[in-house]
Amino acid sequence: MVTVAIRLPARYLTPEDLVELFELPSVETVYQWRRKRIGPRGFRVGRHLRYDPDDVRAWVKSRMEGTAA
Repeated sequence: MVTVAIRLPARYLTPEDLVELFELPSVETVYQWRRKRIGPRGFRVGRHLRYDPDDVRAWVKSRMEGTAA
């Protein structure tokens, strides 16, 4: 069984938060994930994109389960 221990803030995350958490090259990577539907599930609040920390954890867990040990 895979255990995921990611410390995430107790608030909805911004694309910039994901860039920092995953050390991505730019926020454009997060938007590309969204367009390709390969990243964590996000939602809009007005014109702002947000991510639920639980959805980010679930996405990381799913990515880890798909890799060989």
